[in-house]
Amino acid sequence: MTAEVIAAARAEQRTLLSEVEAKQLLAEAGVNVTETRLATSIDEAAAHAAELGYPVALKVVSDSITHKTDVGGVELGVADEAALRDAYLRIHERVTAAAPNADVQGVSVQPMAEAGAEVILGITQDQQFGPVLMFGLGGVFVEVLKDVAFRIVPLEPRDASEMVREIQGFPVLEGFRGTPAANLDAIESMLLKLSEFAEANPEIAELDLNPVFARPDGAVAVDARILLTAES
Repeated sequence: MTAEVIAAARAEQRTLLSEVEAKQLLAEAGVNVTETRLATSIDEAAAHAAELGYPVALKVVSDSITHKTDVGGVELGVADEAALRDAYLRIHERVTAAAPNADVQGVSVQPMAEAGAEVILGITQDQQFGPVLMFGLGGVFVEVLKDVAFRIVPLEPRDASEMVREIQGFPVLEGFRGTPAANLDAIESMLLKLSEFAEANPEIAELDLNPVFARPDGAVAVDARILLTAES
């Protein structure tokens, strides 16, 4: 599937994969992500939500929109079909007003995931060292605190363990002021799977999983972004 998705993007002269495509590739690689489906109509969105189970999240899918929330392209905690239909229309109205020239492919539908400590995992390509893996606190914290750790791919289990523990925000993952501790093994496993994914797919220029909800029972990525290298 990975080769097919990348080939389709290349044929369409795209370097940015949709969230749906990115999660398909990551799920195939063994990375735990929320199942996400593309809907090109309000009825299709309702059908997907009925199969996935409420509550769901809706997000606009567009190659020309980098930050979905900035254009009002996200609706969270949609509880039933009536709410979904209203939310779908709101997204359409807000995105049309904020980004009238955006090429919108549709709306993604995914079940709401149980919240946990928010972390970010990512891949970047370094000109000298090749793929580099990144880990840190996720959500808005990564932009504000810049509290992240880096390792060159491929990772060994010891590398993943060290990455998780060397960020200054590690106490958040241990359980802070009554919050439950995150499953560190699940985070480390996800880092190792991303390392394998980066090795197997050198055409991945950038990858971001943010946020990943790290909970006592595991870790799941609820948003994913993959940028391909420019074709030579």
